[in-house]
Amino acid sequence: MAQSLIRGRLLTFHAEPQGLDDHASYSYEEDGAVLVEDGIIIARGSFAEVSAKAASDHGVVDHRPHLIVPGFIDAHAHFPQMQVIASYGAELLDWLNNYTFPEETNFHDTQHGRRIARLFLNEMLRHGTTTVAAYCSVHKESAEAFFAEADSRNMCVVAGKVMMDRNAPPMLTDTPQTSYDDTKALIAAWHGKGRLHYAVTPRFAITSSPEQMEMAGALMREFPDLHMQTHLSENHAEIAYTQELYPDAPDYTGIYEHYGLLGPKALLGHCIHLSEREADALSDTRSVAVFCPTSNLFLGSGLFDYQRYRRRGKPLRIASATDVGGGTSYSMLRTMDEGYKVIALNGEKLNPLASFWQITRGNAEALSLAERVGTLEVGSDADLVVLDARATPVMALRMERVQSLAEELFVLQTLADDRAIVETYVAGEAVKSSL
Repeated sequence: MAQSLIRGRLLTFHAEPQGLDDHASYSYEEDGAVLVEDGIIIARGSFAEVSAKAASDHGVVDHRPHLIVPGFIDAHAHFPQMQVIASYGAELLDWLNNYTFPEETNFHDTQHGRRIARLFLNEMLRHGTTTVAAYCSVHKESAEAFFAEADSRNMCVVAGKVMMDRNAPPMLTDTPQTSYDDTKALIAAWHGKGRLHYAVTPRFAITSSPEQMEMAGALMREFPDLHMQTHLSENHAEIAYTQELYPDAPDYTGIYEHYGLLGPKALLGHCIHLSEREADALSDTRSVAVFCPTSNLFLGSGLFDYQRYRRRGKPLRIASATDVGGGTSYSMLRTMDEGYKVIALNGEKLNPLASFWQITRGNAEALSLAERVGTLEVGSDADLVVLDARATPVMALRMERVQSLAEELFVLQTLADDRAIVETYVAGEAVKSSL
């Protein structure tokens, strides 16, 4: 098969950096290359070493002096919310009722769903994101549209049809049985096809009855390799309403615990206002708390205590995410810029090496996908992003004073947007330039 050699400055992480001087946590090549065959990285290292391993007819793409890192990973987003991003003046429950729910009623139409899925994945790729965990609408058609569009691009995605049988407009509700039947049919059609992964997706406890939560738990028992994604402890009014609906539960987390929905592949969006008991429950089950800083700030939900959650006696597994459309940017760079500020407001700092670990290997580990994405390791899928830290006049001027890799990463995190994404590769194929 044809090989391609992608040349540039390479950065990939082995472990979470504990500080700016933790050089053992990553590998960096000033003049490096990855050799790709059939969408897989088959060699990585210095250009001289890797080019010597390549077949004689290989092609070379030279991205010097730009930086090549693994494709970014977004652990929580809502593709049906593209057309309500940047909607004014609401906190969580009003946001859902006034903007999200009316918008999602349109997704019974497969053609509409396919159009928005196409535009959504275009934006992901334009911003360097090659893997996303996405919520579809309650309609089976929306999930079919999303998976079909992702599969046509050979993207690695996690997604699922939302399950909602109460506290939503009639056009957005299913039943416990139809949610089970539709989800099971979608699993059969799409899970494991190409690079697609299915997530059982009860939206949150407010919109799922106990009977539907039982069905979600039954699906997880039937298909234990699946992901599960939902929302948890985002907003004080949400928490109070949830406790009214489930008065016998010890707390919000206890609802998901009771129905068997926690575990290593459980992705729980937000997790801002957890009690110590709830944090222990997530830690004990190795469930994942998903940090969504732009959304949390935009909706006024609160400040996720990232460093405390990682430092506690029972640390939490954490992912980061845009949460579009409550989140206000498709960019994981912008996400970590806002994340830095949230963490700073909690009296801590997050070093830029750790930020880039988080949106690559860290998120891959949180999604249980690190064997295939999130690194430049040999055997990984060749999902890459090429970054230009001088992409804008402001960035170029700032870079005149930059003297280290960590400083360059912080410039990218703080000042970059999609203009800094020179190219995005999905399974070794350049895709941004063709959008």
